[in-house]
Amino acid sequence: MAEIIASELLKAVFEKLSSEALKKIGRSQGIQSELKKLERTLTQIQSLLNDASQKEITDEAVQNWLSGLQHLAYDIDDVLDDLATEAMHRELTQQSGGITSKVKRLVPTWYTNLSLSQRVHHKLDDITTKLQDLEKEKVSLGLIVKDEKSKRIYQTSLVDTSSIVGREKEKKELLVKLLGDEPCDKNFSIVPIVGMGGLGKTTLAKLLYDDEKVKKHFELMAWVCVSDPFDIFSISKVILQSVNGENEEFADLNLLQVALRNQLKEKRFLIVLDDVWSESYEEWESLVSPFHDCAPRSKIIMTTRKRKLLEDLRCGDLSSLQTFSDDDAMSLFAQHALGVNNFDSHPILRPYGEDIVKKCDNLPLALRVLGRLFSTKTKEEDEWKELLNSNIWESRKEGEIIPALRLSYHDLKACWKQVFAYCSLFPKDYVFDKDDLIKLWMAEVSERRKNRLYRGLCVKWCPI
Repeated sequence: MAEIIASELLKAVFEKLSSEALKKIGRSQGIQSELKKLERTLTQIQSLLNDASQKEITDEAVQNWLSGLQHLAYDIDDVLDDLATEAMHRELTQQSGGITSKVKRLVPTWYTNLSLSQRVHHKLDDITTKLQDLEKEKVSLGLIVKDEKSKRIYQTSLVDTSSIVGREKEKKELLVKLLGDEPCDKNFSIVPIVGMGGLGKTTLAKLLYDDEKVKKHFELMAWVCVSDPFDIFSISKVILQSVNGENEEFADLNLLQVALRNQLKEKRFLIVLDDVWSESYEEWESLVSPFHDCAPRSKIIMTTRKRKLLEDLRCGDLSSLQTFSDDDAMSLFAQHALGVNNFDSHPILRPYGEDIVKKCDNLPLALRVLGRLFSTKTKEEDEWKELLNSNIWESRKEGEIIPALRLSYHDLKACWKQVFAYCSLFPKDYVFDKDDLIKLWMAEVSERRKNRLYRGLCVKWCPI
């Protein structure tokens, strides 16, 4: 959780460093080079935060490293506030000479005689040295520059239907939408599959894409793993390759989309856009511009965690995909943990399987990951009991459990991560009262705002 605080602090520091007022005062005081050096070092450290956020869970040394960074970020913020105060002081001085004399009477003579550059220069040097020491520690801590986006697993349309559990009801409902003739103001319409990470949105899309009725209904089919960023050129090129089987090169997006439009013209298509993160209506309009001359009843399946774009496109019912039923969840876990579809041959282990399913909230991805872990153990009751009651639920040392269960957490904005950090202050297994928790969080936010307001007033009305 320390990474959340450090990340937010650095964000605020970078905003201040980029302000024109701060740059101006830095040039006038001859400390611009020190500020630039500070910014470069901070940038190098910021690039390590993704990796640090993963390792702080179990590595106390990384926790201490982040704590040191947090304290330094506060020191940097104080120095930048001093500079901002000086900038405001100069502005007030220029606006009114009368204010200057009043201000001087409020500030001790020894403080005004000591130039700003003298006061700040030493602080900046000291902070930069400490930051560089932190940056050098990356080797001993094993911290690397890690791009969170590159960690996403790209999916294909291929699926082993024999290993799929559940989703029969959802598949039937979506097949009606795919094969039906619902009213639409365009020749193509969107069939959304919405829900949090790990629910099996992509698996459901694969089942639909592989269905024989679907294959017979559509003349052209294409599967694109969109992910992030939303690269219109790449997406368009994959669709074109899928429908014409050729790998052509295009100089620009216009030539590519003209070719795609010609391929889709008067043809009924099905396109799966898997793992869409973009919320930009303008990007969507650009992507689908070659689709408009297609045959009626063409469809686009979109799997996404984001609702905004679908709401802007007025896609109608955006009911989220639900977690598995208890029976399906038990079957999925048994399949991965025991190699069978149920616990009939292992009745002693059934209660432990039920507890695991409950802990995972019937989330398919978590059940698959945990099932693979339990499959490495014996089928003895004591070993399952020990594993169930161990610290595995909070640790990453036993494989990929935490990455699976933290998928949705990593997608949250920093402000929401702070809510989770606040909730972590309560004891384990603490029973929350929803209304009380909301009121406590509102009070916390209110207190923070008051502190920021107070600090801002001090800066504004107590210029150096």
